[in-house]
Amino acid sequence: MVEADKDPVIAIFGASSGMAFAVAQIYAQRRARLFLLARDKQKLNDMERDLKSRGATEVQSLVADLSSAGGARAATELLMQRVNHLDVVLIASGLLGDTEGLLNNSQACEYLFDVNVQAPIAISNAILPLLLQQKTGVLGIFSSVAGDRGRASNFIYGASKAALTAYASGLRARLATSGVHVLTIKPGIVATAMTAHLPRGPLTAEPRTVAKRIVKGIDRRVDTLYVPGFWRWVMVVITHLPEFIFKRLRF
Repeated sequence: MVEADKDPVIAIFGASSGMAFAVAQIYAQRRARLFLLARDKQKLNDMERDLKSRGATEVQSLVADLSSAGGARAATELLMQRVNHLDVVLIASGLLGDTEGLLNNSQACEYLFDVNVQAPIAISNAILPLLLQQKTGVLGIFSSVAGDRGRASNFIYGASKAALTAYASGLRARLATSGVHVLTIKPGIVATAMTAHLPRGPLTAEPRTVAKRIVKGIDRRVDTLYVPGFWRWVMVVITHLPEFIFKRLRF
């Protein structure tokens, strides 16, 4: 829980994503100091104006390439030159990819794993010394429900998120007595630019709805957060389907 008597300090990697920006807007209303890292300078400028208008005490935007471990480490080092304390760190950068295209392009597949696995791990490892030194803080890592079981339609993306989920779980256990908490965030289908090409259905959630649940999960220091919450029960069913049935499904 962020202390009530001071402005919370929040760093968001991949801040231009729809979910991350919606989270930043909630923290802006809490008069947070926000540090936003993303690739697109114009988007960062637009976000900065929006967040200041909502009440953010401070907004600093840092142009960063989070598509590789090296770029992610450099971005984290740049952030740590500007802060000496962080209450919340969110790693929201990610890439969905097209399964058919990934199967036929090994370089694209490697790139997806760089973005979805190597870079978030590099950020986490680089930010840990500061969090451990201050003995507090929440590290929120965006995984996905797709990582719970490899499905025919998106198993390469799901495999990358499964790796990230396992990393977050192990890191949470390792830091359990340190005062630093690791939160695994597992969104389902959210109406963002990443999913704009997908059909909207009854399970599609709006970023603002998801963001409210994420912030509540951070406040409560929950371990694994499905957003929206019904995805926990959807995935219970999916993960317990017998293999002879599951492998016939195409979803």
